[in-house]
Amino acid sequence: MKYLLFLAAAATVYSTSYAQDYQPSASRIQKTVGYLASNKLKGRGTNEKGGIKASNYVAKQFKQAGLTPGNGDSYFQDFTFDRKEHKNLSSRNVIGFLDNGAAKTIIIGAHYDHLGTAALYDGKYPVGQIHNGADDNASGVAGLLELVRYFTENGQKEPFNFLFISFGGEEMGLQGSKYFTANPTIPLTNVHFMLNMDMIGRYNEERGIGIGGYATAQEWPVVFKDAQEPGIHYFTDGSGKGASDHHNFFMHQVPVIFLHTGPHDDYHKPTDDVEKLKAKEEALILKLGIQLITNAMKYPELHYVGEEKKEEEKK
Repeated sequence: MKYLLFLAAAATVYSTSYAQDYQPSASRIQKTVGYLASNKLKGRGTNEKGGIKASNYVAKQFKQAGLTPGNGDSYFQDFTFDRKEHKNLSSRNVIGFLDNGAAKTIIIGAHYDHLGTAALYDGKYPVGQIHNGADDNASGVAGLLELVRYFTENGQKEPFNFLFISFGGEEMGLQGSKYFTANPTIPLTNVHFMLNMDMIGRYNEERGIGIGGYATAQEWPVVFKDAQEPGIHYFTDGSGKGASDHHNFFMHQVPVIFLHTGPHDDYHKPTDDVEKLKAKEEALILKLGIQLITNAMKYPELHYVGEEKKEEEKK
């Protein structure tokens, strides 16, 4: 009898731990950022080998999680662009699709590129030095992969599809999201909203996490109303515009949410390294993000609010 009770207890512990494995994990976040921000990838620069390695890594994670290719039969959406005197630069977005048979799709995104060795920035940053970009934006990619895990393994068939995108060329002027919104792989009219994560790995208790896009959908105030996660606090900003990839979606009339833990002294410097990551706090931020996504799924449609409407309401 004791042996049977032991087996039953062990099975319960195993089942409980397995059931919780899809929740955001600080240890997995640390591991993901540790790889993406390692010297091996040399800062994940656009048009550099490290950037290609990073995109391959994300595509591999998408495939292992069971996402289908998000651009026809490919996980990649290749594109080229010009920036100042630099012509025909190459990059690519990484896109994975979770098909729940729904009419509308939620897009979750985070750019994987960083400054690399700064060769394309015309002396603005130390050329030849590796800018690992642990917070900017290996932290966002780690968050993206944690949300992939959550929505593929939580045992629920959500009432929306999910399109997960890791953008290339963000540091070069939001090039990946600019290309995607001009050449979407799904109709943008079918997008419920877009959630963007850019620099979510350096939580500051005094500041809290900023969440942008609060005024881009009529329903956001109600969606946010009861959302809270013990251990972190947040504040909201109304604008859908900004210096990250959600901007281009907002400009195409898609409601957005933007998660960002704020500036710090290591921003765009070679010192933005994994040792400074706050993985535990990032996991809590992702849990808050899941609450917002879940609340937003209670509405079959979100009503976009543009800058023009907000200006009219001020008068």
